[in-house]
Amino acid sequence: MRLLKPKFWETKNFFSLILYPLSVITFLINNTKKFHIKKKFQIKTICIGNIYVGGTGKTSLAIEINDLLRKKFRTVFIKKKYENQLDEINLLNNKGKVISSTSREFALLTAVKKKYQLAILDDGLQQKNINYDFKIACFNSKYALGNEYLLPAGPLRESLNQIKNYDLIFLNGEKKNQKLLSKLKSMNKHLKIFEGKYKALNLKNFDLKKKYLMFCGIGNPHEFKQTLIKYKFKIDKEIIYPDHYTLTNIDLKELKDRAKKEDLRLVTTEKDFFRLNKIQRKNINFLKIKLEINDKKELKKILISKI
Repeated sequence: MRLLKPKFWETKNFFSLILYPLSVITFLINNTKKFHIKKKFQIKTICIGNIYVGGTGKTSLAIEINDLLRKKFRTVFIKKKYENQLDEINLLNNKGKVISSTSREFALLTAVKKKYQLAILDDGLQQKNINYDFKIACFNSKYALGNEYLLPAGPLRESLNQIKNYDLIFLNGEKKNQKLLSKLKSMNKHLKIFEGKYKALNLKNFDLKKKYLMFCGIGNPHEFKQTLIKYKFKIDKEIIYPDHYTLTNIDLKELKDRAKKEDLRLVTTEKDFFRLNKIQRKNINFLKIKLEINDKKELKKILISKI
């Protein structure tokens, strides 16, 4: 069973302190990874990942970077295959070529054999045995660093000290977070930080005079809701499922029956929509969004110069 992010990850509290000894184990496991022998592959690599677990916009950023560089390089997305994350693979498949495997090393070897020039990895920063050419860490501007504890006491996959080993930081979200910016800069004053916001692409498909039932199963449902609000959607009800949740036919019947009874329209994310089969998608619409980067030209310049 997949769970929603626990509330106690947001602050230092009784529950996070009780779990803190287990976070020490996470730290020790991560610390052993620095002794791994790094493998270099005969293909340029950009790894886009996160330190805060889930919902930081790394898939959206991977798509944007692919759009920036695909005219200069023969690009391919690399996505490690997890059974509960097929939605992200499906989304990437709609944006470019994808190689997905339970082993990132095997996927990279396959990319080399197929003569791709640049592999864009969606996730993988915590795999320390691959020598990436360029490493980007994403954060969400609202959730920031949570209580700053490692899993399971907090939401961090690895120590914040790892930031000094990354080439670039992305802060994604509707609201600017000056406190987070200052915190990251204090760890590395030379760190280049970009920001991104979500832009809707298919508003013409929606009647904004109607009321909506929003539902989703993503890492950061709050950000999706804020994007809907920004574009003047009237959110009457919201139903949040665990990240990567696959709706059953029973779930869908309940959603559609409730929407019909209360005269609401159903709206969800692109990821959630593509988890559904064609029959299940009936009477459901998704908001198609893209990540709007604050300085695309500068980002492109940096990426090309480094890889």
